Amino acid sequence: MASTPAGKGPIRVRRIAERDREAVKRILFRRWGPPGVVSRGRLHAAHEHAGFLAEEGARIVGLVTYETRRGRCEVVSLDALRRGGGIGTRLLAAVERRARSLDCREVWLITTNDNLRALRFYQRRGYEIRAVHSGSLEASRRIKPSISRMGMHGIPLRDEIELRKSL
Repeated sequence: MASTPAGKGPIRVRRIAERDREAVKRILFRRWGPPGVVSRGRLHAAHEHAGFLAEEGARIVGLVTYETRRGRCEVVSLDALRRGGGIGTRLLAAVERRARSLDCREVWLITTNDNLRALRFYQRRGYEIRAVHSGSLEASRRIKPSISRMGMHGIPLRDEIELRKSL
């Protein structure tokens, strides 16, 4: 366990357990909207995926979900519910350790062209932009019509950016 720089108490990272599923679903639906996370034209019921929680006492302060297939691990969602303090970094590191234990060759993820904070976060942690899927959010909107056309910072939301880290 480690304390956050703000001194708010120890943060503990642990695997998501079945007893956590309703809380995970509430958080993910609040942050990502129902019915789930869409990436590369695929709907993920992220609340049903494997993952890790970051807790401060009994309070969830972050969560990450992932899926492994064919020697690759996809980070489906990563949410630090409080910025700073290394919550996202610790959750991502937990997924990377788990992926190594499952003999995955790489961890990969998708973010959108407007998510400048995520692009900075992942690249600072060794992830490389490997593909830009131009215009791919049109296909995602057919699956999840609630995806906005305007993203953060006034940037039109249209592309998916694939980042990868070799293990």
